[in-house]
Amino acid sequence: MTNQERDKLLRALQERFDRHARRHPAIAWAEVQQRLMGQPEALRTLHWMEATGGEPDVIGRDAGACVFADCSPESPPGRRSLCYDRAALDARKANKPGGNALDTAAEAGVELLSEAQYHHLQTLGEFDTKTSSWLLTPPGMRSRGGALFGDRRFGRVFIYHNGAESYYAARGFRAALRV
Repeated sequence: MTNQERDKLLRALQERFDRHARRHPAIAWAEVQQRLMGQPEALRTLHWMEATGGEPDVIGRDAGACVFADCSPESPPGRRSLCYDRAALDARKANKPGGNALDTAAEAGVELLSEAQYHHLQTLGEFDTKTSSWLLTPPGMRSRGGALFGDRRFGRVFIYHNGAESYYAARGFRAALRV
């Protein structure tokens, strides 16, 4: 990442942080910026989140770390049409998608949102009213072929399941990054 790209990203993050202060009421931008400047890998990851349409913003803390999550109104457009994981992708015989959510997230250095994180995100705004997002799925469910996704319809948040090998143009994944 060039200095110019880094500065542009930091400006975008600060503008979003300031515009959506209710997402992180007890966190100051100066602290976030200081953490980011000490973690160049986190800046590269946030650049990827931004470039794929995630609109990352701080949504809270976890064990002292600031947690960034995708706050785009809909599932990030640069991360859609993916099945859940490598096993699901390998199981497809025809019409394979271009990739899978878990490998894409791991390559970028992020994690899929958990159910709890997704519910928390939905308290900060209305997300996925026209799309849906894969969520981190418990191993017991995944071993039976399923995977979780979430969306918001009819004024409420739904967590549901689908075959992990499925993929849709309107389903992507939201990421979390601890800094």
